Amino acid sequence: MKILATDLDRTLLPNGHWEADPQAIALFNELTVEHGTFVVYVTGRNLDLTEKAIEEFGVRHPDVLCGDVGTTIRTYDEGRWTPDPGWDAHVRRVSPRWDAATIRDAVAKIDGLREQESEHQNPFKQSYYVEHERREAVLSEVDERIKGKFDEVIVYSFDSRHGKGLLDFLPASATKQTALEYVAEAHGCPKREV
Repeated sequence: MKILATDLDRTLLPNGHWEADPQAIALFNELTVEHGTFVVYVTGRNLDLTEKAIEEFGVRHPDVLCGDVGTTIRTYDEGRWTPDPGWDAHVRRVSPRWDAATIRDAVAKIDGLREQESEHQNPFKQSYYVEHERREAVLSEVDERIKGKFDEVIVYSFDSRHGKGLLDFLPASATKQTALEYVAEAHGCPKREV
């Protein structure tokens, strides 16, 4: 078995100021179906935003979605999404110090940091908006309060489309990479075949 894994934004799909190649998605859909390719989307998008992208761009549903920056894993079969029940247990076992509520409390009063809407949060992902111009001071204070205390990974990115800094706190065991490795192992696919 081989797995074709791809991010969505700025990889398979355009985002921001880039135009889509009008034939690329149709060709992707055709070739992956024709060859029975096992497709995994590895994205920062949550399920709702992934579904919107699938509808907007006409890209096929994946066999597996590693969404929310790798903190959720769902399979897609016969028109239905099913959460992977083993993923939660795996993350909790491998990152025992992870505590979303304590992280939220620790960063609550940092100037220039604002919690994102509830649909962008989950038990393994705490997400914030960062005033981009103040990012260095914000990230320095975040490091002082959080770094190394919660089996965490701190991911900063910039949404060029909306001009916003984005900050995610994730368990070290629940990232895009670890989610994809988990999916590959669960499906008996060696890393070299991903």
